Amino acid sequence: MSVDFERNRYPYCIVWTPIPIITWFFPFIGHMGIATSQGIIKDFSMSYTISTDKLGFGDPTRYLQLDPHQVNGNKEAWDEATDYACEIYSSRVHNLFLDNCHSHVALALSTMKYKGKDNWNMVILAGWIFLFGKYVGISGFLKTWIPFLTFIFIILAFIYLVP
Repeated sequence: MSVDFERNRYPYCIVWTPIPIITWFFPFIGHMGIATSQGIIKDFSMSYTISTDKLGFGDPTRYLQLDPHQVNGNKEAWDEATDYACEIYSSRVHNLFLDNCHSHVALALSTMKYKGKDNWNMVILAGWIFLFGKYVGISGFLKTWIPFLTFIFIILAFIYLVP
């Protein structure tokens, strides 16, 4: 059940990666997926599409490993809920603001009743991964924060150095 960064396996994890340009300005916004009990990543990357084994915007930079004992059932319950969410979202139109990758993960967690809850949503998940997600290493941290910090530096330089 341990994460294997080299093989890109994240069992029982929510995974996250930056979205170019959007995350550069808003580092709390990114792309999210959920991994099976075997660590295979599934994500709703675009309309009518579930990506398997690779996030739509690159390898994860952050992850949050969840406790499979918080699911009613065993690892099959986790995988069945993940598969169900994938089946539902493979027939949906992607909407950046209302029905997106975060919603896909929320449906999986709600279906499996993770922590006894059946009302997970994208706002809770975004906050959860932002506050408690672990970086995959220094490269994950840098990939997430360097563009934003560069943007801030440019703005500050413009404010303080340009007359």
